Amino acid sequence: MLPRLPGRLGLIAALAATGVTCASDPTAEGVGTPYAIHAEFSSVNVAVGGSVTFSAWVLDVRTNRLEVPLTFSACNGAVATVALDATFDPVPATSAKGVVTGVQAGTTCAIVSSGGLKPDTVTVVVLISGTGTGGTGGHGPALVPLGLAGSYVILAKSGITNVATSAITGDLGVSPVAASAITGFPLTLDGTGTFSTTPQVTGKVYAADYAVPTPANLTTAVNDMQTAYTTAAGRTNPDHTELGSGNIGGLTLAPGLYKWSNTVTIPSSVTLSGGPNDTWLFQIAGGITQSSATSVILTGGALAQNVLWQVFGAVDIGTTAHMEGRILSQTSIVLRTGATANGRLLAQTAVTLDGNTVVQK
Repeated sequence: MLPRLPGRLGLIAALAATGVTCASDPTAEGVGTPYAIHAEFSSVNVAVGGSVTFSAWVLDVRTNRLEVPLTFSACNGAVATVALDATFDPVPATSAKGVVTGVQAGTTCAIVSSGGLKPDTVTVVVLISGTGTGGTGGHGPALVPLGLAGSYVILAKSGITNVATSAITGDLGVSPVAASAITGFPLTLDGTGTFSTTPQVTGKVYAADYAVPTPANLTTAVNDMQTAYTTAAGRTNPDHTELGSGNIGGLTLAPGLYKWSNTVTIPSSVTLSGGPNDTWLFQIAGGITQSSATSVILTGGALAQNVLWQVFGAVDIGTTAHMEGRILSQTSIVLRTGATANGRLLAQTAVTLDGNTVVQK
């Protein structure tokens, strides 16, 4: 329980103790017995679509609770709904409980108003986090499920081309094309006929013309890849639109949903700063062009598996450049000489490699 201090000082101190910002109507301190609304949070963070509960009451200068009716309303219209919980205390109530529900991305707030002769209002801010990978512990959009496509570090529909020697960690797959569409890897077919191996891949290589159940598994994986792409492209309410007019070089990007109507360029290194439960989703209607010797850098414990690039056009990772995150491309993905990537390369056409290191994340 927060300390009950008198008057407006008590209100400000109480809310400051919770890390909550407030604003009051200064006319409330007129002639007579001053009082203030005291609001206390049981939680100050709420996931998208979730709810947050707080209690509130009116105090006089002696810190006594007054039987002054309280009402609750939402600041931002459809962002949240605030309701009075009539079961919190008997009527007439000296305390009331407000519930903010239906929270969407961004920051919203609830307004608590007293119904006395000298009404006072206080705005209590609800700090909202995205679902991330850790529920309310993460910021950013909910992760897009990859389904069986998530079993592969590289998955392509029309082929995988490699200029030796690359080093790939994870499984490769092509479908509906045959193993002949995988070039630059010396493949050795396993005795089961369901997969191949190669010295350049720490994992297995699958193709649509291998023995069952490989063809069916690959069909499912490709369908899941396409579904994931559609799901990612369909996410709404971006936190940032057309940031930098598509040039994100040199920027530090917080967790969130980013949207562009054209190609994104990375002419200099870009930093994604956040924790291990934070997420990034980049919706790109054009392609990605990453300049040579630049990097996508993760700081603060951010993880490549929580970064998703949904790209309609071609993805071109420059010579010796470094990429972080999972790429879902409607078209092609090209890694130029010596480029590296932590994540997954999932293309609805082809993936082209040239002496690259790719690690599944």
